[in-house]
Amino acid sequence: MNKKIRTRFAPSPTGFLHIGGLRTALFNYLIAKSGQGETILRIEDTDQKREVEGAVDKLNQILEWAGINFEEGPTQGGDHGPYIQSQRKEIYSQYAQELLKTGQAYYCFCDSDRLEKMRQEQKQKGLPPRYDGKCRDLNSEEVNKKIEQGENYVIRQKMPLEGEVVASDLLRGEIRFPAGDLEDHVLIKSDGMPTYQFASVVDDHLMEISHVVRGEEWLPSFPKNILLYQAFGWTIPEFIHLPVILDKDGGKLSKRKNNVAVEEYQKQGYLPQALINFMALLGWHPKDEQETLTLEEILERFNPRDIGTSPATFDIDKLDYFNGYHIRQLDEETLLDQCLPFLKDNLNQASAAHKTERDFLKKVVRMEQERLKKLSEIGDLTRFLFVEQPEYDKELLLWKKLEYRDVIRNLNSLYQLLEKLPEEQWRTEVLEEKIINHIREKEEKVGNFLWPMRAALTGQEKSPGPFEVADALGKEESLKRISSAIDKTD
Repeated sequence: MNKKIRTRFAPSPTGFLHIGGLRTALFNYLIAKSGQGETILRIEDTDQKREVEGAVDKLNQILEWAGINFEEGPTQGGDHGPYIQSQRKEIYSQYAQELLKTGQAYYCFCDSDRLEKMRQEQKQKGLPPRYDGKCRDLNSEEVNKKIEQGENYVIRQKMPLEGEVVASDLLRGEIRFPAGDLEDHVLIKSDGMPTYQFASVVDDHLMEISHVVRGEEWLPSFPKNILLYQAFGWTIPEFIHLPVILDKDGGKLSKRKNNVAVEEYQKQGYLPQALINFMALLGWHPKDEQETLTLEEILERFNPRDIGTSPATFDIDKLDYFNGYHIRQLDEETLLDQCLPFLKDNLNQASAAHKTERDFLKKVVRMEQERLKKLSEIGDLTRFLFVEQPEYDKELLLWKKLEYRDVIRNLNSLYQLLEKLPEEQWRTEVLEEKIINHIREKEEKVGNFLWPMRAALTGQEKSPGPFEVADALGKEESLKRISSAIDKTD
């Protein structure tokens, strides 16, 4: 019988969720759910200096927004808590003592000055900076004496000096690491807190994690993890190291060049379903080649063995494409709710009371739904609808070879036609039918009428079609704007 799949996402509370962290959380979720398993949230706050107040709450909020839910965690509870590492200090101390007793770890009393001097000397000799093992073979009497004298210490893992460490990755197969390249790394720091490497192994064992899913950047620490499992005699979980994410230039994602905080994408109006769709394809691809997918559709197709090992490219243009696609899938009510935060400025400056009402706003967002790449664009794209009169140069009304007298004639013709149209018939489809038939009867070119009409209604070079705009503005305001355009060119 196969062991139940349990994965974990274990971020540090540093103030924001990195875009790479979201990818890791997503793949942990997908691996667990595709195997009817569970995924847990664990907060790794052993580095107290980096912790930001309120970061855990923000983390929970952004993960909930993204649609990634956990069976266990700091807020969810569970049978394997506490789920915050700083609350598990005694547990780590207990297991460190076990390694000391079996001779697989040792006390190190080297102070920071000695360690820094040692690293500088190694650097000058062209050697990799690493601990030289000075305290590795202190006898128990020397150790006890130093402790009694109150000397500060850390606890280091005693690494093998020769041979190889053999590790297995689900995607890469067997990986061999020369033992001589490994440093006796710190397990417990001088303040009594564990290092990430030690705490994560202890927690993964105690929390019964079956699959450790993390970024490729953790491969150098892989042999240290394996040796810890072996030192305790614990079953080693399945390891999956996700491919590195690069920017379009082939460099590492960085704050300087890229938006790396998920919260920034949320603020810009990216939908969670678009971000999830995009992030899933950073390292995995469905066999049926379909790329526009919901989370449910991803789960139906997902197999962890289909994850690649080649670097994944964070292409913002592709994310925009996915976001536009998922925006177009939204129903009218949902789209409006999603757009409302980005329409605040327009609502505050609305020229009439009805322009703050839901019926008007639904028309506004509906006409831009096909063009939107980000929800944040809705404010600028629709501002012309909320003002009393759009501002523009009269040259905008000209179309190809039209002269101003032609513009006046054509707009007057449309004005007279639309003035007679009853209010109850003032709808997009009726407006289109009446106006197109009118132009055909005159045996004129459609653009000679529709371009000046659209420019008069919007004051913009690029905008939705004139029929949708006229429908949204209503009869009175549409006629007022056409009349204003006639006056502008007269």
